[in-house]
Amino acid sequence: MDGSDDITQILLKWSDGDNAALEELLPLVQDELRRLAVRYLRHERANHTLQPTALVNEAYMRLVGQQKVEWQSRAQNFRAYRDLG
Repeated sequence: MDGSDDITQILLKWSDGDNAALEELLPLVQDELRRLAVRYLRHERANHTLQPTALVNEAYMRLVGQQKVEWQSRAQNFRAYRDLG
């Protein structure tokens, strides 16, 4: 099973109410989310103070706060993070 399949399986477990799955998920997606945040912040004004890690943490907190989400894929997870920004 490759990384994408692992992430999808963890998302499905989380959707089914397994809160421990969320703890498994973050280390697997953190680097990719940080890369996405760096890319996103390049388009911000020059004097902004938000750091990529802070943006990832904020998106994570919003995502965790959502009620029941029916995850279907890794791509859906990353789109959700992108859309939270």
